[in-house]
Amino acid sequence: MGTAHGDDAGLLAALVADAAPAALRGTAFGLFNLVGGLALLAASVIAGALWDAYGSATTFIAGAVFAAVALVGLLPLRGRRQAP
Repeated sequence: MGTAHGDDAGLLAALVADAAPAALRGTAFGLFNLVGGLALLAASVIAGALWDAYGSATTFIAGAVFAAVALVGLLPLRGRRQAP
């Protein structure tokens, strides 16, 4: 996770900073990191439960399925541009 996180941390921080009003920027960063942390916790618990119950192969297959579902969910956004 280290290299991937290092690759996108600056980009995500810039997106949060650009999207939040100046007066709420600290709150926006706090909320962003809270949601990200909770998602990582949930993912770790789910992966651990799958690993314990069904083994490593099922855990990696589930990860691939979650990635495919995320991709399908993002496809409708393809080609959209945000107005400046």
